[in-house]
Amino acid sequence: MYLHLVDIGTVLGSAGAFKLVNATLGRLPIPRAVAKKDPWRWRNISTSLIHSTLTGAWAVLSFYLHPEMAEDLISTHSAFSHTLVSVSTGYFVYDFMDMVLNQTFSANWELLLHHTVVISCFGIAVLRRQFVGFAVVALLVELNSVFLHLRQLLRISGAATRGALYRLNSTLTLGSFLAFRFSTLGFMARWLLLHRGRVSTPFYITGATGLSAVMVMNLVLFYRLVDSDYIRAGRERGRKENGPE
Repeated sequence: MYLHLVDIGTVLGSAGAFKLVNATLGRLPIPRAVAKKDPWRWRNISTSLIHSTLTGAWAVLSFYLHPEMAEDLISTHSAFSHTLVSVSTGYFVYDFMDMVLNQTFSANWELLLHHTVVISCFGIAVLRRQFVGFAVVALLVELNSVFLHLRQLLRISGAATRGALYRLNSTLTLGSFLAFRFSTLGFMARWLLLHRGRVSTPFYITGATGLSAVMVMNLVLFYRLVDSDYIRAGRERGRKENGPE
């Protein structure tokens, strides 16, 4: 019971810390184009970028410092990795509430669904102190999210989508999508299938359902990225080069 209270306190403390980060970002100068359009979105994505950078690096460090965790993703973990999952859970709680309070459901239902799945799965790992390694593997996805959030910030700040910085980030986004998102989700799905006998039915259903939902959302997201940055961008360049008929 005491440990549960400590874990809940860590999650809520993390949520409060990210709220403070968001409030601090609101006091900093922002691009003029953003100030006229949607300053809330700028702060929200900037906070998400900080979370992704922190937890992505933390996840890599967790496996580097405790490689034995990779051999047993169910029961083997360190306090360092457990704190990581608790802190990340707090972020998703904060971000869920931030979107609910500041945006319409129709504008963010996909992210709200994603956060609900993550909070449910990570919450089990935090409170039961099992599957922590599995959750840390999932957080390797945040290495791709760093570039996804940078892409969003570049677009809403009015950066030229044909500029060198945007094109470099676009390439890194798709490359890291394959390396850290699809491969990680594929590894998690395979691991869950291979260890079906070690996972209780309720947790197996929760994990399988969550992975399926997240995989579908990521397939849609990947298509949107390719369509926006390559297919449609290529068509627009072709029209400009050919000129009016």
